Amino acid sequence: MTRGERVIAFVERYLSVPEGRHVGKPLVLMEFQKRFIREVYDNPAGTSRAYLSVGRKNGKSALIAALLLAHIVGPEARLNTQIISGARSREQAALVFKLAQKMVAMSADLRHKSMTRITPSQKMITGVRMNVEYKAISAEAGTAHGLSPVLAILDEVGQIKGPSDDFVEAITTSQGAHDNPLLIAISTQAATDNDLFSRWIDDAATSQDARIVSHVYTAPKDCELMDRTAWLAANPAMGEFRSIQDLEDLAALAERMPSDENSFRWLYLNQRIEASSPFISRAVWQSCDGAALPLADGATIYGGLDLSEVSDLTALVLVSPVSVGLLAPVETEWHVHPTFWLPANGLRDKAKADRVPYDIWEREGFLQATPGAVVDYEFVAAHLFNLSQRYDLRKVAFDRWNFRHLRPWLVRAGFTDEQVEGDDAIFEPMGQGYQSMSPALRDLETVLLSGRMAHSGHPVLDMCARNAVVQRDPSGNRKLAKDKSRGRIDGMVALAMAMSVAGTWQATASPIEPRMRLL
Repeated sequence: MTRGERVIAFVERYLSVPEGRHVGKPLVLMEFQKRFIREVYDNPAGTSRAYLSVGRKNGKSALIAALLLAHIVGPEARLNTQIISGARSREQAALVFKLAQKMVAMSADLRHKSMTRITPSQKMITGVRMNVEYKAISAEAGTAHGLSPVLAILDEVGQIKGPSDDFVEAITTSQGAHDNPLLIAISTQAATDNDLFSRWIDDAATSQDARIVSHVYTAPKDCELMDRTAWLAANPAMGEFRSIQDLEDLAALAERMPSDENSFRWLYLNQRIEASSPFISRAVWQSCDGAALPLADGATIYGGLDLSEVSDLTALVLVSPVSVGLLAPVETEWHVHPTFWLPANGLRDKAKADRVPYDIWEREGFLQATPGAVVDYEFVAAHLFNLSQRYDLRKVAFDRWNFRHLRPWLVRAGFTDEQVEGDDAIFEPMGQGYQSMSPALRDLETVLLSGRMAHSGHPVLDMCARNAVVQRDPSGNRKLAKDKSRGRIDGMVALAMAMSVAGTWQATASPIEPRMRLL
């Protein structure tokens, strides 16, 4: 038999269902589980990583326990090796250990003292014959360092928010002592494209790396909640050990209570749905990714400037009104022109820390690297003054926090004191709290939902849109919350500020340069 066939044979010969309605019966793997095992262990290129993503209650933890036992006392046991299962919480880590413990206890062959030794206090199982040591560890316990596992299986890695995680990094880097280590991640999908598990899955799809096995079961993006075909797409165990009645009850509840829809789609249809409150849905944002028309000399522009910290991303987003149609009433589209700055020194390190390709974006012209280790405000001020000389720069909204550092450079660049501060100044301070940001977000949201924006799919701005989440006060007012977002949102903050000051624009009945909408 092949390696995969031996693992399958071991599981079905020695292991029993540890709990649930089939408890005590021989563990018979479903075809989707067998296919995953065969592709992992019989991969001609050798498998370094394997991902399996299915909806909840499709036997993920039981499959992890079965694979662990195949490496502890089964055909994959290797002399004097260490294997681990990792989970975010102690409870989840204990669950996998307890399932493996129950499987051992239910097998007359495996529970013999010559085969296994179990240490519940340490969540440890030792395969006696090959001296294989298995431990269940959790991020909460902080036990990932000092290990050297030949096999690491991660449970519910999709729960990790953001593009990186210290616990997972400690596990993956600890496997470097082995020639052919294996990392297996079995989980529901992560909530967003920018989360760690989503990045892993997307990398597997785009890179086509022969040493990565990736099986993702997910419902179609726009499926109906009560669509049973969609249920089956995300729940390959449906009708076996995945209850159809339970799915039906949950789907019906989500239909009656729209607030539960996102949760149902994420956990049971295995779709990427933001668990937090996103500012704008991915579909709406992508629907406005048309090409922005180049700015002509004298064009009217409004701007939003998010200075951030001197060593972080600084964003200037300009919006320009473009009249659409030949007959009144004339509609206005807003075409977006963003500029982003980061210090040139340490750009690659910043890209690694944020897990985004700043260095590539800089080479492609989507990001400007300012000389030195900080964003040079002189450089930003000169850029703004050049814009004012070429275009009709009406207003630039800015966050007051770092403006005091920029102000003297604006004057040196050529702006007058009256243009910088005063009733008729170009630069207008704007708070970042609920009072100022809630109406700004409403204006931006209205334009996006009506499809009257063209942002060209700018990758840095796209990253900011993907990360942007909102925080509400008891009255329902909103603001963009940097501390709750999964990455940089500076571009969306700047875009919201730009749309806020652009509210004074009025379209003319006879536009000078009308643009016909393509229908």
